[in-house]
Amino acid sequence: MPTSPEASEQKIEHIFSRFKGERKELIPILQTVQEMYGYLPEEALKEVARFTSVSESQVYSTATFYAQFHFKRRGKHNIKVCCGTACHVRGAAPLLEAFERELGIECGATTDDFEFNLERVACVGSCALAPVVMVDDNVFGLMETKRVSECLVPKGVDNE
Repeated sequence: MPTSPEASEQKIEHIFSRFKGERKELIPILQTVQEMYGYLPEEALKEVARFTSVSESQVYSTATFYAQFHFKRRGKHNIKVCCGTACHVRGAAPLLEAFERELGIECGATTDDFEFNLERVACVGSCALAPVVMVDDNVFGLMETKRVSECLVPKGVDNE
């Protein structure tokens, strides 16, 4: 749901109130903006440039350099399918395909309801549990395609 320009401006001003506007704060400011919005909206990048006295192109260049930053609204839940060597050997590709089928999206996309986004990652550091999938902060090890749907139910939610 889009926010009004006034609400968006209040969010940005709230973020900026935590910083001095110095160039060296650029990355922490971008991280905070993304935390607040879930991604880096174009208008917010322009405001960050103004606030830090860094050119818009430099702000964008910095944000595109780091994989942690996103420029499109992402899902509420982030699904990462590990495709590192151990996971690849133990079946990461069929797992990724199973998630694509289950969610109805391709890798790198977000569901229409903004509930999930799906991405391939190089390694999550749990090779002994390969293949591994992470949903938000939850690790699912020794994954099988038949268990894909169980990963899509948020932990701690009573689904009766």
